[in-house]
Amino acid sequence: MRDPRKFYDEVVELNLSELEPHIVGPHSPDRARPISKLAAEVKKEGWPVQIRQALIGSCTNSSYEDMRRAAHIAMQALKAGIKAKTPFLVTPGSERIYQTIKRDGIMETFQKIGGTVLANACGPCIGQWKRSDVGKEETNTIVSSFNRNFPGRNDGSASTLSFLTSPEIVTAMAFGGTLEFDPVHGTIPGPDGKPFRFTAPEGEELPAQGFAGGAAGFEAPASAADRVQVNVAPNSERLQLLQPFPKWDGRDFGELPILVKTKGKTTTDHISPAGAWLRFRGHLDRISDNMFLGAVNAFTGEAGKGVNPVTGDVKTFTQNARDLKAKGVSWVVVGDENYGEGSSREHAAMSPRYLGCKVVMVRSFARIHETNLKKQGILPLTFAKASDYDLFEQADRVSVRGLGALAPGKPVEVVIHKPGGKTVAIQCLHTMTDEQIGWFKAGSALNALT
Repeated sequence: MRDPRKFYDEVVELNLSELEPHIVGPHSPDRARPISKLAAEVKKEGWPVQIRQALIGSCTNSSYEDMRRAAHIAMQALKAGIKAKTPFLVTPGSERIYQTIKRDGIMETFQKIGGTVLANACGPCIGQWKRSDVGKEETNTIVSSFNRNFPGRNDGSASTLSFLTSPEIVTAMAFGGTLEFDPVHGTIPGPDGKPFRFTAPEGEELPAQGFAGGAAGFEAPASAADRVQVNVAPNSERLQLLQPFPKWDGRDFGELPILVKTKGKTTTDHISPAGAWLRFRGHLDRISDNMFLGAVNAFTGEAGKGVNPVTGDVKTFTQNARDLKAKGVSWVVVGDENYGEGSSREHAAMSPRYLGCKVVMVRSFARIHETNLKKQGILPLTFAKASDYDLFEQADRVSVRGLGALAPGKPVEVVIHKPGGKTVAIQCLHTMTDEQIGWFKAGSALNALT
């Protein structure tokens, strides 16, 4: 295009020769810098420079090409006689990837550098990682190619500083053993004392022999003629049969209390923490005890607790929500910017829905979480004016009007009821399509499909 400024509001020019790998963290995927800038920031911040663990794989960055490029880095070090200074953990992205990289010798390469192969599961990415190399509250550094690095995300410890980067950079840094090592521009000593520099990683996008076949892990579906009955022990804490959520009763929401007004970053990890809680992910009632444990209360600054809007007691948000549900009182959530950032963790939408949430109103949503709220029958709204977030106070009640005329692109009226009778009317927006409005009216997407 000869003159792109005629067609676009903003033009971004990139010099590809100047691009270099980035590394993000700790505690947020938003804290990014080029790998060449990391050492100076580490020194400035006083972060532990020693890398205690290096991890690649899981659902993110674990394609055949990712594994091949990481193995190319490992082979360079092996040929140079250099050993990894950091424990190296590999989580294949799927059984198909595992069988393919095993067949093609990639797994053998990782094992030669001392790598440990984990199960084809989320594992350390979402807290299923019991560590023995550091103390529970010991500040330490890890690098991984996972998708998130919020505090406590990987091993349940907020003291772990997690840095995210590509699989090949993680692999190279396992040989450097420190955050001060820049794999792109720096060198490490070889066995002969001479400096060794990694060359750029190489890797085929797809396996030359195709992906490995086999039916490992495949369970043939029951025929239509079979009658399958699922029996779950009534006292089970791990499994619970999911019951349909009630459909919308056709009425506006009137004077609902605010269970929580969150302040700052409210990720899916804050709304539904992982780690030890994941053993309850098949039991909606049990896992809902973790709801909003990490959310910061905008009224108090404390995480996980708030005032019961009916009784005035200060308890966990889950305890307050259960009390409201027992009284037949539904409730709303008020949130800040980018509400629901993080993994597409459906329990962050299912637990609020299960315990009585009707509406989530925020300055802005993370896209996937907004969709998950829609799927569970919760009404996700954004303030037409971001500053309207400041209007909500602890004792307020909230009404949402005109739901019978809910339509794509049409604003929704929200009324804030103040103690003493004063009301403030504001406009909220939504991104629901006709189909998604159907989910809301049916009570959930699953209800609409069955």
